[in-house]
Amino acid sequence: MSNNWDAPSELPNKLYIGGKWVAPSSGEYEPTVDPATGKEFASIALGNEADVLHAIENSKSALKEFRKVLPAERGRILTRAAAIIRRDKDLLARVETLDSGKPLREAYGDVETAAGYFEYYAGMADKLQGDSIPLGPDFMSFTLHEPVGVTAHIIPWNFPLVTTVRGAAPALAAGCTCIIKPALITSLTALMLGNILKEAGLPDGVYNVITGKGSAVGGTLTSHPDIAHVTFTGSVSTGQTVMRAAADSIASTTMELGGKSPVVVLEDADIDAAVEGTMKAIFMNAGQVCSSGSRLVIERSVHAQMMEKLVAKASALKMGHGLDDADLGPLVSSAQLNSVSAFVEDARARGCSIATGGNRSNPAGMEKGFFMEPTIIDDLQRSDKLVQEEIFGPVLAVQIVDNPEDAMVAANDTPFGLCGGIYTKDITKAMHFAREMEAGQIFINQYFAGGIATPFGGVKNSGFGREKGLAALSSYYQVKCITTRI
Repeated sequence: MSNNWDAPSELPNKLYIGGKWVAPSSGEYEPTVDPATGKEFASIALGNEADVLHAIENSKSALKEFRKVLPAERGRILTRAAAIIRRDKDLLARVETLDSGKPLREAYGDVETAAGYFEYYAGMADKLQGDSIPLGPDFMSFTLHEPVGVTAHIIPWNFPLVTTVRGAAPALAAGCTCIIKPALITSLTALMLGNILKEAGLPDGVYNVITGKGSAVGGTLTSHPDIAHVTFTGSVSTGQTVMRAAADSIASTTMELGGKSPVVVLEDADIDAAVEGTMKAIFMNAGQVCSSGSRLVIERSVHAQMMEKLVAKASALKMGHGLDDADLGPLVSSAQLNSVSAFVEDARARGCSIATGGNRSNPAGMEKGFFMEPTIIDDLQRSDKLVQEEIFGPVLAVQIVDNPEDAMVAANDTPFGLCGGIYTKDITKAMHFAREMEAGQIFINQYFAGGIATPFGGVKNSGFGREKGLAALSSYYQVKCITTRI
């Protein structure tokens, strides 16, 4: 165990508006804590309606000039931002770990992914080409791709830097301006990105960050008539509120609303590979991942064999501070720990079979941290709340089925449709599953496959619209058609 858990000095504690650090109109701040220790290590400005309006005015003004920046130059700005992120990777990863609790190796992965997003969309900035439309010899018709305008980005707390850049990079590539509203408890890297983009040459006012509570910031931002598009990642209930607010001003939205994704293991699967994939699917970032494989749907004939290996590996995970790169870090907050623990305690009271874990934990030196043991709950019915509801923690719900047909029914039998994974040596079965599974992403004999270039989003209660890849760009440009008689 290390005691080198101190925060870097001079962390940002103001709003970022118009390329400047601005004190909140309220004059109020709220502490942010290290989830592993429960200790305060920074303070976050509590913005309000006046601050949001200030940011929107800056974004509107900056948009007029940013639209004139050559697409190739926008690409060069994003390329420079990627290089600066890699230069500052140690600082960014450390802050991300302190803020969210995730293991340092995962934070480094997030930093590299953020740099990769900027590189990917830098290459697209001068390639948003329109089409020519053949109307015959008397007309010429063609389309232009123009930025939608000022965009709002509501960022979740589980991947603060990655989710900020995932939306901001395509928006900036398309020529839009961005207002970022990060989660209050994990705001630091979104703020730090302001300095990075300024150093990269992004004009002032193109990227703004308003921190604060959703009730004071989010409502004003998402309902304002000058916001052209809202990108939101979070819960279904909050997403519905955001959509209602955006509807008043006819703003478009991208909604990524979570999931209850299955990992299906058929009897012919490579069981060792399935165990490794399931471990990653549920325990990365302590299960606080929208696309986590939080359900194991497994054929009865291989259930006992896989459970023996899975339980052994899960129970061997070491919990600890993210800066020590522990196997499993804490949950992000006491509220999240209480929520996850309540699911498990309810399951215990109902007599569910807890194969491993199921308890809060307090590693040495982190007695006030927000730790939950890696937990596997076996042999659940399809109607069980652990199967139907998103827990957002290191809790795997196991469902036993008798054949591939039952596995497909079980896999689709939730309100969500974000991801799905299948392990089988039969490519025909795998492709049938991929075709029939109600989800936006399907992984075959792996989990969390793909990357920056692969579109990401859900169906059903998991939302609509796509992040990542070329598909994400369509949220940030509008198509104008010009037709002339010749």
